[in-house]
Amino acid sequence: MAAEQDSGNQEAPRIEFPCSYPIKVIGKATAGYEQKVIAVLEKHAGKISADLIQIHPSKQQNYLSISVTIMATGEDQLRKLFLDLKTIESVKMVL
Repeated sequence: MAAEQDSGNQEAPRIEFPCSYPIKVIGKATAGYEQKVIAVLEKHAGKISADLIQIHPSKQQNYLSISVTIMATGEDQLRKLFLDLKTIESVKMVL
């Protein structure tokens, strides 16, 4: 019974930095969208190798999903990166 009560109070596991951290950015397929997203990622994580970037268009080519694995150095870096990505007008979702 005690284990059931404790399970509701558990905190999410903390991430140990540095670590490989996958990021997915979904947005409207507009001119320059891909370049803007990669520029923001590189601003916060340094040069990203092309083999770490995966781009998938939606079925009707209206949206692009950009998946990148970066070397995350800390929570502050990730918070700033996510905030900067959300300032790009075409970005609809950052995961």
